[in-house]
Amino acid sequence: MTPFPIRSLALTLLLAAVAGSAGAAPLIKEDEARLPAAAGALTTRGITRGPAIKLVSPDPALGAAKSPFTFKVAFEPRGGAKIDPSSVTVTYLKATPVDLLPRVKAGLSAGGIDLAGAEVPPGEHQIRVTLQDSEGRQTSTVLQLNVGK
Repeated sequence: MTPFPIRSLALTLLLAAVAGSAGAAPLIKEDEARLPAAAGALTTRGITRGPAIKLVSPDPALGAAKSPFTFKVAFEPRGGAKIDPSSVTVTYLKATPVDLLPRVKAGLSAGGIDLAGAEVPPGEHQIRVTLQDSEGRQTSTVLQLNVGK
């Protein structure tokens, strides 16, 4: 039989390990990253009066991000319109697209996406974010994530 203090220490360490991993959430899984790339060139629209979508974190200007990181995307409405959070779609662009909305839903608001502890495998990843404002104007942007080892 194990003495009480050792069992208590083991339980404390186990709970700390579980709590430490609870903050991280897979945004893109390893098997999804290995899927074939989407065929064809990615096209984006030109100037629009629709809302803007901007990748805030990880900052693309700083080079490759280290996983896990805070995945933060800002939605900027224009002309007094409001963002409709129920219109947001988030898709990992692969030959078979992967719906990421269930994974980011906890951090989704009319102001954007704020997901702490996003885990992404190393490599270059393209994520399409589409949304609509209260005036029916739709915007779609492809975010480029570069994740290092």
